[in-house]
Formats: sequence, C-alpha cells, structure tokens
Amino acid sequence: MRILFALLLPAILLGPSAMAETPEERGLAIAIEMDKRDTGWGDQTADMQMILRNRQGEESTREIRTKVLEVDGDGDKSLTVFDSPKDVKGTAFLSYTHALTPDDQWLYLPALKRVKRISSRNKSGPFMGSEFAFEDLSSQEVEKYTYKLLREEPLDGKDTYVVERRPSYEFSGYTRSTVWIDKDIWRPLKIEFYDRKDALLKTLTFQEYQQYADRYWRPDRMFMDNHQTGKSTLLIWNDYAFGTGLSDRDFDRNSLKRAR
Repeated sequence: MRILFALLLPAILLGPSAMAETPEERGLAIAIEMDKRDTGWGDQTADMQMILRNRQGEESTREIRTKVLEVDGDGDKSLTVFDSPKDVKGTAFLSYTHALTPDDQWLYLPALKRVKRISSRNKSGPFMGSEFAFEDLSSQEVEKYTYKLLREEPLDGKDTYVVERRPSYEFSGYTRSTVWIDKDIWRPLKIEFYDRKDALLKTLTFQEYQQYADRYWRPDRMFMDNHQTGKSTLLIWNDYAFGTGLSDRDFDRNSLKRAR
C-alpha cells in the first residue's frame, strides 16, 4: 500500500495544476508525509512505565519492556513484557498489527506456562487495563483511515495541521479522531477520540519529544485522559534504541516463552 501512496503524493502536493486539492486530498498528503518521515528505522526497543489513575486519584504502576519490528507493507510486530508488579511479572503479549483485518495476538501467562491466542477482531478493547485501546498503540498505517484537513492553527506555541481521521477498519471503537500535527517534526501533539455515538471520549497528548538517529522523533510521555470515566493513563518512555538487530525470530510465538 505504501508504494501506491508514494506514487500519489507528488500529484497531491502539486496542488491545482495537477489535480483539485480538496481538504481530503490535503489530509491524505499530510498522512503520507508523516508515514514517510517515520519509515526505515527497522526495529526499536524501549522501556515503559505505565501509571494508571482511577476516578478517585488512586494510582498503580507497571514496569514494561517493549520491542517492535518494522514490517514493510503491513503493520508492525511488537512484543510487550511485564516486569512488575509481581502478580503480572513475566506476562508477555505478542501482536502482529494489520491495517484493515484483525490483528494476530498471543498472550503468555507464566503461572500457566502456556501461550494463548487472543480473539482480536475488536481493536477497541483496553490495552492491559489502561485507558489506551489496542488500536491507539498499534502501528498507524496510512490505509487505516480516511483523512480531511480541517484547519491550520497554533497549539502550545507550535504551528499545526488539524486533521480529521475516520477509521477504515469496520470494528474500530471510534467514529473519528482529530489530530494536531506539529508542522516542524511531522508528529502528533494531541489527538481527540470520539466514541461510536460521536461524543468526545478521550484526549491523548504527546510530550517531550526527542530525536533519535538524527531522524526519528519519539515522545518521552503520552497522557491519555478519559473524559467519560474520569480515569487516566500516563506512559513514561525510557531508553529508546533503534537498529538493535531484531529479526522475525524475536517475534515468533516461542519468543513469548523466552521473554523474561
């Protein structure tokens, strides 16, 4: 799919002389440019601290390790391993993300010493009990959505494109989302998610971006605020590394049992 979009991009960016430049075409061009600027990193590892906060303000913390393998022409493969608290230590989650079809997902439970395949048609389910859905954290392939540029405006002192996305995947938990995209680094600063009744459900903010390998931007913090439940989840990322030599073997089902 990326090849098709790459062929379309020059015509879209040329404007009226090449073709009518509608808000939908401009929104798609922005999405393609974002994807192009974040392609080619190969693999990524990082540590994550997940802080869950309930409506009463009580917090619980999980320590997590992540690995991701970039897949050309499809969604990425990822492995998530829990190091704490003690009751979930050693639990591992493997996911092969797909844009328009159900993801392939497996869960390893150390107490049972077995790998369980997860039914994943509904990507709107909560990720490990957090306010993030699986579809929020999976790789953001261009073909997952249709796009429309709504406007351009500043956000926290940064010039942004404001783009509406509507999911192409039939079983998404959202009718639409609105994304504020930093014009300088071509990464999202804020996303508002609307539920299946088209009511505002959650707001995700990205904070403290850092650049790696002189090209790839990653946030140190991601904060998801659920307006309907009063709950929130903060992800704090550390120790990003790219090009570490991971391969498909690091993301097969046996890798779940090897994860420690």
